[in-house]
Order: sequence, then C-alpha cells, then structure tokens
Amino acid sequence: MGHACVTVIGGGLAGSEAAWRLAEGGVEVELVEMKPGRRSPAHVLDGLAELVCSNSLRSDNPHNAVGLLHEELRRLGSLVLAAADATRVPAGDALAVDRERFSGLVGERLRGHPRVRIREEEVLRLPPGPGLALVATGPLTGDALAADVAALAGGRLHFYDAIAPIVAADSIDMSIAYARSRYGKGGGDDYLNLPFDEGQYRAFVAALLAGEKVPAHAFEEPRYFEGCLPIEVMAERGAEVLAFGPMKPVGLEDPRTGRRPHAVVQLRREDVAGTAYNLVGFQTRLTWTEQRRIFREHVPGFANAEFVRLGQIHRNTFLEAPRVLAPDLSARERPHLFFAGQITGVEGYVESAACGHLAARAILDRLAGRPFLPPPAATALGALHRHLTGEAHPPGYDYQPTNVVFALFPPLTGRHRGKAARKEAHVERARKEIASWIDPIADAAPSASRP
Repeated sequence: MGHACVTVIGGGLAGSEAAWRLAEGGVEVELVEMKPGRRSPAHVLDGLAELVCSNSLRSDNPHNAVGLLHEELRRLGSLVLAAADATRVPAGDALAVDRERFSGLVGERLRGHPRVRIREEEVLRLPPGPGLALVATGPLTGDALAADVAALAGGRLHFYDAIAPIVAADSIDMSIAYARSRYGKGGGDDYLNLPFDEGQYRAFVAALLAGEKVPAHAFEEPRYFEGCLPIEVMAERGAEVLAFGPMKPVGLEDPRTGRRPHAVVQLRREDVAGTAYNLVGFQTRLTWTEQRRIFREHVPGFANAEFVRLGQIHRNTFLEAPRVLAPDLSARERPHLFFAGQITGVEGYVESAACGHLAARAILDRLAGRPFLPPPAATALGALHRHLTGEAHPPGYDYQPTNVVFALFPPLTGRHRGKAARKEAHVERARKEIASWIDPIADAAPSASRP
C-alpha cells in the first residue's frame, strides 16, 4: 500500500479530510485544487477547506446528531475537527471557527505531510483510470467536470443554496445590540442580539417580501435545501415564520430590560478578535443593493452597517447517490472513481468532511484487498452512510441532500420517555458501536503521523 497513489480532486472539506486520512493510512496522495487560478462564484479565499457559507460547524453537543458526528470524527483523528478545535471562536454550544485561520491550518498540515502533494489546476474531465481517484469537487463543480459527472450519472440533480451576510463589528450600534447566548449557553454572552418589537418585525418582513431578488436562470427551477432556506422564502410562508425560525427570541431576554423581544437577529463572531459578525440563519437571495437598504433601514442597530460580505445564492450540484454509487462510495459504472462530500448529497461542513473520511477508508480497504467495512448503522457516521446508500429512506424516496439527523438512525428498541431520553439512548448506543468499529480499523492501519 505504501507505493499506491490516489488522486483527490477538490480541496474543500471532504477532499482535505480524505487526503489526510489516505496519507495517514500510508498512501501517496495528489490533491488537485483549482484555486487560486480559478474560483467558483462563492469562494473568496485561496486556501484549502474554505468555509463558504457560515463559519459554524453547528452544535458541538453530542446529544445533537451533528455534535455526535463531531465526537466520532475526533475519535477517528479527523483533520477537519482538529483544525476546528484549534481555531474555534465563542459561539455558545456551537463549534464556530475563525474561517481564515481554519483554512490556513488545514492547508499547513496537508502541505507539511510527507505523503501529500498539492497540484493547483482545474480538472475538466473525470480521470480515465485505472488509478483510483476521489472526486470531492463540492456543490459548485465546474461546468466541464459537472457535465462529465452528469454523463456518468445519467442526469444531474441540483438545488440552490444561499449565503448569509457578514457585518463589520465596529459598524454595529452597541447601544441597541446586547450580548447573550440562548439560555446562557457557552460563555453566556457569545452572540450579539438585535431586538425587534412587533412593529419593527412586521415592517422588516414586509420589506423582505417586497425587496428585489436575484432571479434563477431561466432553465433552472430553484429547489432550496429546507435546512438553509433564504429568509425571504421563509417570510413568504407566513408572517410569523421568521419569528419561530432564525429570529426566534426564546432564551434571549434583553438583560437591560429583563424582557423578551418579539424577535431578534443573532450575530455570531467570524473571528477570534470579534472584528466581524455573521447574521445567523440569514441566507438570502436579495440583490446586494436591496440587502444594504433593507438591513440598514429595518434591522435595529444596523443604520450604519458596513458589510464585509453580502449574501448570495448558488447552485448545489449532487448525484443520486443510492443509484449511482456502490456502498463503498465508488461509481457503479466506473469503480476506480470514488465520490465524497456535498456532490454525493450530504449537506453541511461536518457531513462533507465525514463523507470524505468514509470514502478514504473505503479506498484504503480497496488497496489492502479487503472488503469495505461500513460504519455501524447506529452511529452518526453510519446514519450518513444509510442516507448515501438509501437504506435510511423508504422505497420511491425523492433523494435530496440532508444534514445528519436522528431520523436517519435505525429505530431504537425499548421504551424511552421524551425527546431527551431518546437522544440519550441514541448517544449511548452510538458510542458503544463506534468503539467496536474503530478498534479493528486501528489494528489494520499503519501508525499515523500526528498533525
């Protein structure tokens, strides 16, 4: 195995995680990334593992499915989780990071690995083989390569994703904003909150509905991921939807008044120094002109807001994984090709990294001449694998991208009273099963160099 070489196409979270796992497993890796020579419309940094949307890897609490996935990846020596832990910023019980430091650290560790070579070049066609290759080009795969993937898959599915704006900290009116985490989680004051009374909230919703939006291409019907809807799409679903969604005020009483506002906009740090803040849950397809106008006029504390980045929409391209991919994430029609990350139909930073980790382990199994050992179904990794294979879904399911959620896990046995008890049962079962999966893998893998 030490003389094997695998090509990894794409230096995002899935590709970076896969390259690290392969190299740690004794394989020579050529990681091919098109930046800095070419960027997708959503990218702004030149480095690897760029966080394009939010800077949050979501809940770090293992009683949340994604927090359990964090825990499992840490136990497996994940590069992405190690870099996130090293660059985290205060965010309550969420794992949020300084995105530039995070990207820089991932790149530093990969470039310093003796078995990783990085080539900066855009890949236009799928490698013909026979050498093994992993495609992890993400939701914004370039048109030429996407056409080749579509031909392999017999068609292409897509939906639209949206990016939230970022505002400069020194442009926020701190006489209006107040620091508080929901229910005092984390440090208790990890977020800034901009409070709305009922009249301000209704005026804001009306402005969102009337604001000019960026239209979709005439040949593409937007199909948004339900977990990342643009705020104006949520507003279209009902006057109070935002107040029960990203603007919900529960647990965020204003310490200056002791009262709960009608709604809030929460702001999360983008960096350790707190020089910029992300508008939590404020993905949007408003035009940039309308974003500036509506947010400055209708968001309390934003009258003089300076935007470091404005929101935008972009296409998310993904395969119908259960039909196109084998259980080891290789293409059924061209088994030398493996796929990982959002192009397979997982949604979220951590899920993409986890998918890259799984694909890398499958490649290591292939190179070692042993059958692929999938993660136990009751683990968070196993739940993602169940989604990718279709095992978690009923017959005839319309395959769509998803985050890791407990609904993807096999049903629990026995009686568990209440949501908290069910989550605890899921966590206890997953921890037992992941331990039995890690041990034989550790026995089979060569000793890993430390990051």
